[in-house]
This record gives sequence, C-alpha cells and structure tokens, in this order.
Amino acid sequence: MSTHRVAATIEHDGTLTLNDLPFQAGDEVEVIILPRRTHANGSARYPLRGQSIQYDEPFAPVAEEDWGALQ
Repeated sequence: MSTHRVAATIEHDGTLTLNDLPFQAGDEVEVIILPRRTHANGSARYPLRGQSIQYDEPFAPVAEEDWGALQ
C-alpha cells in the first residue's frame, strides 16, 4: 500500500480539489481528511531545540556494569 500526503485548503463553498495525484485513472483509493496540526514556532514539537548541552566526562564508560560480556 502506498501513501501520499498532500496539504489542501477547503474552499468557501466546502469543496476540496486534489490535483496531480500519483495514482492511475481507475485506481481505488481511500480518502481520510484530518485537520492539519500547526505549531507556532516548533517549540512544542522539539522542546529541547536551542538548549545548551554540557557533557561531564564525555569519554567515561556508561553503564559498564550492565554488560554481561565484561564479567
């Protein structure tokens, strides 16, 4: 099953027109219409974007005691 996403705007009369779809004439398709989610500045989607990062001991082993092969 192939999926194709397209953004469109409902017209004032309530109609929706989709052009240049990647399907052949006669193909059966399923149409699901969802409202588009928008984020004002993307902060809700990526809450850590722009935050500073600090590494304490970046070359120290992490969870070394959890590896069974080392015991």
